[in-house]
Amino acid sequence: MTAPLTPPPPPHDQSPHQAWQAPPPAGEGAGEYGQDGPGMKTELREGAVIAVAVAVSGVLLGLLWLWLAPHVPLVGEQSGKNWAVYLKDSEGEQAAGVDGTFTLLALAFGVVSAGAVFLWRRRGGVPLVVALGVGGLLASVLAWRLGMWLGPESDVIAHARAVGKGVTFSAPLKLGAKGALLAWSLSALVVHLGLTALFGPRDPEPPYEDGPYAAPPA
Repeated sequence: MTAPLTPPPPPHDQSPHQAWQAPPPAGEGAGEYGQDGPGMKTELREGAVIAVAVAVSGVLLGLLWLWLAPHVPLVGEQSGKNWAVYLKDSEGEQAAGVDGTFTLLALAFGVVSAGAVFLWRRRGGVPLVVALGVGGLLASVLAWRLGMWLGPESDVIAHARAVGKGVTFSAPLKLGAKGALLAWSLSALVVHLGLTALFGPRDPEPPYEDGPYAAPPA
């Protein structure tokens, strides 16, 4: 006897909602911000623009520091051909006020720059954060050097000779606490990270499936 020639059963329809599907073609499905994708390149370009813009704005910080910082009064005394320069008010706190003015201005500039960057991009990202930090540091250094350059003469002996014996003149604009150069960067990073955490976009929740095969639509 021979077995009846029964045709094999037809294959089941492959539901488009099955979990096992063909992988996408190469290159498809790559994230917009992949390491070598156009998203990362765009972020790097934006980061470079932000760093340059923040650094250039240090000119304004330097001018405001020069304008608002208190002056440290000095007075020159002559003994024969030798000159000596002394603080007119030995108990004055003008020198501390110079550092404090720079620090407060830098903190304010950091808050403003971080808010402006967040309003422009409405998201975070490593290149943006690095650009804020580097740009803030460069801006602080530029403001510091610009304030010293535009401020009173740095050669106090020559300045004392120019104004005369016993005449009060202003000391050079100096930054005693070099840690103030980090104020802009730190405030910008903290404010930007805070704004991103509070108001930045959220990643969408992935859909939940009850097994290897999703239920077909009703």
